[in-house]
Amino acid sequence: MKTAICPGSFDPVTHGHLDIIERAASVFDKLIVAVMFNARKQYLFSPTERVALLTRSTAHLPNVSVMYSEKLLAELCRELGVVVTVRGLRAVTDFEHEFQMALINRNLNPEMETVFLTAKERHQYLSSSVVKEVGALGGDISAFVPAPVLAEIKNKLLT
Repeated sequence: MKTAICPGSFDPVTHGHLDIIERAASVFDKLIVAVMFNARKQYLFSPTERVALLTRSTAHLPNVSVMYSEKLLAELCRELGVVVTVRGLRAVTDFEHEFQMALINRNLNPEMETVFLTAKERHQYLSSSVVKEVGALGGDISAFVPAPVLAEIKNKLLT
């Protein structure tokens, strides 16, 4: 059984994230979506909220589970016995960062491999940061996020 892990901040989960998750779920027998901690980011949603939103957004995918971790990805993969990570790429700038992270992870855990899935054209511009910015300014973000996220993000941003 092939298991992969798809790590990210997912603050909030977007249609771009969901597209990568759905496509990875079609390739692997089991996909673990790992909500990770990044000390360089300020989060809108708590870890519990991000896990809940992802769980609701991926409920239609029976081979997907969602978890939270504050560990290094290489260590988490070692503990879970997972050797494949899936990362989405939107642009060349994503590739540079993700390539560096893949090399660091492989150095920390030589068993790890990283698979890159390119974003569909309609999602290449989409990021959680853009969603939060547009939403905070009162813009319509319904085309950018799954339905379970829409009400939650509006509530967070406009209160």
